[in-house]
Amino acid sequence: MSQIQDFPVRAESAEARTLNDILDRTQDDAAQIILALGALAKNYGMSRLARETGLSRESLYKSLSGTRSPEFATILKILSALDLDLVVRDKPISAR
Repeated sequence: MSQIQDFPVRAESAEARTLNDILDRTQDDAAQIILALGALAKNYGMSRLARETGLSRESLYKSLSGTRSPEFATILKILSALDLDLVVRDKPISAR
C-alpha cells in the first residue's frame, strides 16, 4: 500500500490574487496588466527589484509604464523576483 505524503500548501499571496483578478477582468488589455504589475513592483521596491532582476531601475520604470510593450523575458524576470509564476489555464467554456 502506498503512502500519501503531505505536501506543503502555499496560500496564494495578495500579490498573486491582485494580478489574477486584473488578468481575469482585463484579459485583452495588456497596458492594464502591465500597470498592475508595475504597481506590485513599486510596492516591492524598484531598487530591490532592479538588483534581483539585473535590470536597471530606469528600464523597469519604462517597461512597467503601460506605454510600451516590455519584452516577455523582462516580465518573466519581474514575476520571478516577486516570487510569482506564470500559469496558463483553459478559459471557462462560457468565455469561449
